[in-house]
Amino acid sequence: MVFFVLNTNEAFDFLAWCFPITNPQYCTVMAKVSYYTPEGLKKLREELDHLKNVARPSISRQIAEARDKGDLSENAEYDAAKEAQGLLELKISKLEDVIANARVLDKSQLDASKVMVLSTVTLKNSINGQTMTYTLVSESEADIKAGKISVNSPIGKGLLGKKVGEKAEIQVPSGVVMLDIIDIKME
Repeated sequence: MVFFVLNTNEAFDFLAWCFPITNPQYCTVMAKVSYYTPEGLKKLREELDHLKNVARPSISRQIAEARDKGDLSENAEYDAAKEAQGLLELKISKLEDVIANARVLDKSQLDASKVMVLSTVTLKNSINGQTMTYTLVSESEADIKAGKISVNSPIGKGLLGKKVGEKAEIQVPSGVVMLDIIDIKME
């Protein structure tokens, strides 16, 4: 949680708008905390570094080149570069927020008796007998080809909290899937 101490009249006007019944001295802003593996967080930081140190200067050069071509009021190249700059800055801002609210999970501190984030789960489809293994990760780390599914996916949500031997009845776009939890590991 982040707390902002507010002292100005404008801030109190904002608080009165947020909380019309009371006039609090503190405003709490809840940020969405996301959990990552050390590798996943490193990947996010590398992407942010690339956007700031490679993409941002590139767009600045494009804007400068378009500006040098003359009248800005009819310069589509300039407009496109400015729009690209705005989208890039938005992406950088969002990525900075994600990283600021990211938490690295210590697998040694997690309960391996039930399915949770970073659990590697072996499942058996009750209908067709197919066995599959997935690791539950955050949305940004999900990669079905690598066997990593998001905890926010229908299957991920349906598995959370389940223990070995339990069945999970999961509603997916193609219908209902019955999965038996065969094994849970923290790798």
